[in-house]
This record gives sequence, C-alpha cells and structure tokens, in this order.
Amino acid sequence: MDKTDIRCYNKNSTIPNTYKRGIKAMNDIVYAGKHSVTLSVARHAHDNWELIYCTGGMGHFDFDDFTLPYEKGTIVIIPPFTPHSNGSTEGFTNIHLNMTNTTLNFKAPLSITDDSNEFILNAFSAAFFHFYGDPDRKPMLLSSYGDLIACYLSAYRKDNRLSPIVEEIESNIIKNYPDCNYMLDEYLRSLHFSYDYLRKLFKKELGVTPHKYLQDKRLNTAADMLRCNYNDSGSIAEISQTCGFREPLYFSRMFKKKYGVAPSYYLNPSAEELSDPELNSDNVKIILDTEDEED
Repeated sequence: MDKTDIRCYNKNSTIPNTYKRGIKAMNDIVYAGKHSVTLSVARHAHDNWELIYCTGGMGHFDFDDFTLPYEKGTIVIIPPFTPHSNGSTEGFTNIHLNMTNTTLNFKAPLSITDDSNEFILNAFSAAFFHFYGDPDRKPMLLSSYGDLIACYLSAYRKDNRLSPIVEEIESNIIKNYPDCNYMLDEYLRSLHFSYDYLRKLFKKELGVTPHKYLQDKRLNTAADMLRCNYNDSGSIAEISQTCGFREPLYFSRMFKKKYGVAPSYYLNPSAEELSDPELNSDNVKIILDTEDEED
C-alpha cells in the first residue's frame, strides 16, 4: 500500500509576520523565490497558498487526481495542504510566492493566464524584489502587492463570475460596512429570495456567510488602519466607529479573537520588533515522501 510520510520543516517559524507588531496581514506574502532553469520539483505541499508564475519554458503540475499544464505567462494557484509535483522536459523558470490569510476562495488548484500587458508578472516581480528589499519599506509594500495579486487572480479567473444576486449582496456590504447602523439582516430579507437560500448561496460562492463577510471586512479595515499608522489612526473608539462597529468593547473582543492581540497593542509601540527567520524554498514546504510497502 502507499504510505505517505509528512515531515514539516520549521513549521512554526516558516510564516513570519510581514508586520513587526503581531497582526498577520490579509494576503500576507510570507516567502518569495525564483527557480532558474529546472526540470523537476519533488512531490510536496505547503501549509499556506502557493502562487507560481511561469516566466519561461513549459511543464505540468501533477496532483493526486489530475494534471495542470503550464507555459510562459501561466499562473498556477495551489491551495494549502495540496500535494503536488512539478515536471518539465525542456526546463522551466518561475517566480513563486507563498501567501497566508488570503482572500482567495478557490477550492482546488487552477491556472490563470496573464494578458499581453503582463500586469500580473509585474506584480510578482515587484513582490519578489521587495521581499528581499528595504526592511523598513517591506511591510507596507508587500501588503499592497499581496492585495493586488489576490485581486488580479480573482479578476482574471475565467469561471469566477458570481451569480447576480451574490454580486449584489457583496456590493451592498462593501458600500455600507462603515455604517454602524447598517442592518444586513433587514437588507437580506428585503430581497426577493429566501433568507436561508441567500445565506447558503453566498457561502457557497464566497466561502463565508454574508455576516462573516461583513465582520471580516470591518476587522480587516481596522487592522490596516492600525498596521499602517500606529499612533495617527485615532483612538480605538474612533477606529471602531469608522469601521462600522457601534461598541468599542465588542470591536476589541472580536479583533482579539481574530488576530490574537487587542487593538490597543498597536497604539503602544513598545514591544521589541521581530525579525524574520532566514527562509529558503525548502523551509516553507511540507515534504511528502511516498513509499510502496507490501501489506
């Protein structure tokens, strides 16, 4: 029978915080690397998302149940804990990023093709450059490129069209989330569909319920405000209200539940800054060794 031995390399230290104050960013780029001309990469997996942009050559990714071919200009998106290998006859080159806490909602590996302007390639190249660049500029720049890449991948996915009603609900949430008096339940019940049907459809297409989407949008906005400008973002009460929370205490409780620290932590920059551990492409892999054994 097949026996898979999963060995994690530095699992607890391979996802460094892009920010030095504890909060993990949305679409947080935790590793960036390049392959020079390579013929194969052994079967492995990651405990975060892997995004690979083929910059030259062609080949194929082999997954448990199917194969994804790629060529120059192809971006392959692989969700966490998805075993895969990479092979090529002529050799390939690429830029690969590992990302955590993403807004991507793909449930299976897929490939996307960049357009003739190579906007996605430019974003990958910039993310790679800044990952190893000025440490003072790195956090904010990587945050911007992580969000940009996630948006590009969602927008360029050919079959990523949401149903019209889910698009309408999402648009309404994005428009109204800063309003403390926004009543999502009332809005959902005003639509000409069953409340339970809308809730299930939204979760099916976006991976979370409308209420969770609203809360995450508010918390993510607050996290961005606190991360990017510690002391000038305003008081906790002001930030919570700006992001749509009526009660600062409730906001603080939800914030700590999601991020592991209270928002007040970011208004007191006295903690020691953390440096990222040294990384290489093997540090962020879960190596999968498959051995054939007889019963």
